[in-house]
Amino acid sequence: CIACDACREGCPTGAISEGDPIYTIDPNVCNECEGREGGPQCAEVCPVDACVKLEE
Repeated sequence: CIACDACREGCPTGAISEGDPIYTIDPNVCNECEGREGGPQCAEVCPVDACVKLEE
């Protein structure tokens, strides 16, 4: 993560927040862009492929 804010700005559900030292995804809010062709929007807009799913 290069802290560019692209994932947070691109998240349609507002599930991503700026954390210290990394951005975090709230699994209670994120729906992984269900139904969206191409998968999660955060991963698509990330310039360094840093969006990863962490198990709860």
